[in-house]
Amino acid sequence: MSLQALVTDAIGVGYRRGLRPLLFRVGGGDPERAHEAMLRWLARVPATRHARTSDPVTVAGIQFPNRVGLAAGMDKDGVAAAAWARLGFGFAELGTVTAQAQPGNPQPRMFRLPESRAVINRMGFNNHGARALAQRLTARGVERGNRALGIPLGISIGKTKAVAVEDAVDDYLESLRALHTVADYVAVNVSSPNTPGLRSLQAADELASLLGALTHEAAVLSPSPLPIFVKLSPDMEESELLRTIEAIEESGASGIIATNTTLRRDGLSPAEAHLAPEPGGLSGRPLTARSLRVLETVATRTALPVMGSGGVMSPADAHRMLDAGARLVQLYTGFIYEGLALVRGIREL
Repeated sequence: MSLQALVTDAIGVGYRRGLRPLLFRVGGGDPERAHEAMLRWLARVPATRHARTSDPVTVAGIQFPNRVGLAAGMDKDGVAAAAWARLGFGFAELGTVTAQAQPGNPQPRMFRLPESRAVINRMGFNNHGARALAQRLTARGVERGNRALGIPLGISIGKTKAVAVEDAVDDYLESLRALHTVADYVAVNVSSPNTPGLRSLQAADELASLLGALTHEAAVLSPSPLPIFVKLSPDMEESELLRTIEAIEESGASGIIATNTTLRRDGLSPAEAHLAPEPGGLSGRPLTARSLRVLETVATRTALPVMGSGGVMSPADAHRMLDAGARLVQLYTGFIYEGLALVRGIREL
């Protein structure tokens, strides 16, 4: 084993045996309070322009210093945006934010399932709004393409809950207009299970209308159009998925993210089966195989670049996604359970 691998292994053991148990006790064991405490701590990390470069890749015209990214949901309001490059990520996807600030769903709304290495959340896009995120990033000197915080920053946008589905296009456009100067790419979230009616926007006709408006507006806003990715659900039937891929290709979007969380409850530990009825999206190890199958379908049906997300819990999981056609991978639940060792381990592939 190389010295680098030994260091990564030691970091992983230290996190799992020392830091993770402490983090999981923060806020009396409430995952959301622990999450917020972590972000407050990371907000004090100074920015760097020196990203960790390994196996760099250019996707949708964006140069990524490495292939490991932070998935949306971890840092919705960009509170810790300056920290992610220092932690070794090659990019970070902030959000999901909405055009209007909103509190999200009632608490409790996040549940850890450590034996299953999973999380159930029904956060509901709690955030301070697209304009607030744009102002925070602008205050940190962020402009599209300038790498002020060391790495490319994507921003995930979703529908404001109070906005009717039939008015969703204007709502997404408002977020795009607020964020286009600070985002290196925009991810269109139409697949969260926690906003009523949102997943109906994945249907081919509805998605074609939404993406057509967004790609047109992106071209108007800048002479170099902002890349737009679409994040898909792992719960779509294959026939529906294929129609949706076709609509994405025809819209002029730049790529696809596969996948979001699932409403299924396969793969839970028997000791945690009592949490299965909790509403919300399931992420982590139970999602790994399903997300990979969706990614394989997407990657074989389109030439658009694909980001792999969902159930990346080990370097081997990331390797399988990259072998299946992903250009980049994103972490959320894997980062919660494995910490920095997972980021390092994937970079060392």
